[in-house]
Amino acid sequence: MKRLSKTKKGFTLLEIIMVIAIIMILAATVAISASGILNSAHRGQDSVANRVVKERNGIAQQESRLKQYGF
Repeated sequence: MKRLSKTKKGFTLLEIIMVIAIIMILAATVAISASGILNSAHRGQDSVANRVVKERNGIAQQESRLKQYGF
C-alpha cells in the first residue's frame, strides 16, 4: 500500500478561483484608470492645439507690428 505524504501537491479549486478573481479585479482597476488617463489626454490635446493657435496669432501680430516699423 502506498503511503500518503503530509505535504500536499497542487492547488485546490477554491485557491485557483480566488487567484482568478483577484486578477480580474486588478485588471478592471487598471482598465478604469487607463480610460480616465486617455480621456484626460484627449482633453489636454485640444487645449494644446488651442494654445498653439493663439501663439501663432500672437506671432503674426508681432510680425505685422515689426513690419510697420520697418524691421
